[in-house]
Amino acid sequence: QVQLVESGGGLVQAGGSQRLSCAPSGIIFTIAMGWYRQAPGKQRELVARMTTGGSTNYADSVKGRFTISREQRNTVYLQMNSLKPEDTAVYYCNAVLLGSKNDIWGQGTQVTVSS
Repeated sequence: QVQLVESGGGLVQAGGSQRLSCAPSGIIFTIAMGWYRQAPGKQRELVARMTTGGSTNYADSVKGRFTISREQRNTVYLQMNSLKPEDTAVYYCNAVLLGSKNDIWGQGTQVTVSS
């Protein structure tokens, strides 16, 4: 079964930047790919998503600071700038598969923003 492999998390100071990467371990056909996050005690929420047609949508809290991008073979990136302590969460990559009822998820990568 194809997995999504994430990288790029870690500790960063407020105001800093980080880039997350996500690549599938095999060939997949997707409708959309995106990033979600879950902070302690909170529900998982959408951060940014991009369709195969290139349309994007962002959470209001990250607009103007985060940018999602995509390369060939469904590698997706999340560039995070001007990070805030409230951005601290586990970030998960997500793929909505063509012709499937089930999404696939990455294992999650921790992003911690210190004040």
